[in-house]
Amino acid sequence: MPLKNDLILRTISGEKTERTPVWLMRQAGRILPEYRAIRNSLSGFKELVETPELAAEVTIQPVDILGVDAAIIFSDILVIPEAMGLKYEMVEKRGPHFPETIKTSADVKKLQVARAGDVQYTIDAISVTKKALNGRVPIIGFAGAPWTIFAYMIEGGGSKTFSKARRMLYVDPKLSHNLLQMITDSTINYLKGQIAAGANLVQVFDSWAGILSPELYREFSLPYLKQICDAIDEVPKTLFAKDAYFARAWFGKLNCNTVGLDWCMDIEESISLIGTDKALQGNLDPCVLYGSEERIKKETENMLSKFGTTKHIANLGHGVYPDTDPGKVKFFVDCVKNYNH
Repeated sequence: MPLKNDLILRTISGEKTERTPVWLMRQAGRILPEYRAIRNSLSGFKELVETPELAAEVTIQPVDILGVDAAIIFSDILVIPEAMGLKYEMVEKRGPHFPETIKTSADVKKLQVARAGDVQYTIDAISVTKKALNGRVPIIGFAGAPWTIFAYMIEGGGSKTFSKARRMLYVDPKLSHNLLQMITDSTINYLKGQIAAGANLVQVFDSWAGILSPELYREFSLPYLKQICDAIDEVPKTLFAKDAYFARAWFGKLNCNTVGLDWCMDIEESISLIGTDKALQGNLDPCVLYGSEERIKKETENMLSKFGTTKHIANLGHGVYPDTDPGKVKFFVDCVKNYNH
């Protein structure tokens, strides 16, 4: 099915486009009252993730309401550890929690490499979304990066330091590499399933990249990201690694099409480190959207002018914060659409 709006795909491939495309990380939900109405009618977050028709509905809401140039499927990165055999809970106001964690090699042996069918609800949600969108905009599939998934599986939840996960890298590197490889194989299977169901591009989120030293990142994250980038060749791939300032030049050499920048990454410096072959995505500070419309317009135009003629997909430098006014988010989207280079 040909896309009516293929701005993002044309931008990534280096075609000259009429304007900069725009979407937001975490646009599906959180800020929208329409999302909260559905979410509040259910037993919890996981029920929404695991009900394809509802996941599709909240995936499409930001396309209708905010006018973004892509729909990112509503799901969670922690569906992969669960598909591997490690169940998680989503605790209200606290975030993810794993009742059991990985402590020993025996724990790793109990896990399986997940197949796409082990996360069938997300695959089905993409199929439902694809049909409902009818080619209006591309669908973005996604997964967590192996290091970030590993960090949750060892730690058992969110953490300021992820000291248990980092400790494991030093204390038992063999276990660490074995588990990271299983996560990587699972992730490749999962992303390929999303693509087969209709995802037009995919993004890998390395949310906890920045808590590793460059040396540890080079050993325990980069090789696995490379495997994913090399294995997925059906659609464009985006890599977003939060706080991984030291890794930008490395990302420039990976077989991905787009590199996402967080809001603390200097744009000119990032272009020089990553190069101009890849598209860049980002990187407005999400807190700008708390400002006045005048300030949002100024900051958005400043960002767009710094990217200049580089292949650029406008986005925030992290997920949109849940207490952001949806009207301000739409104003940001419109600012990007109305900007003349």
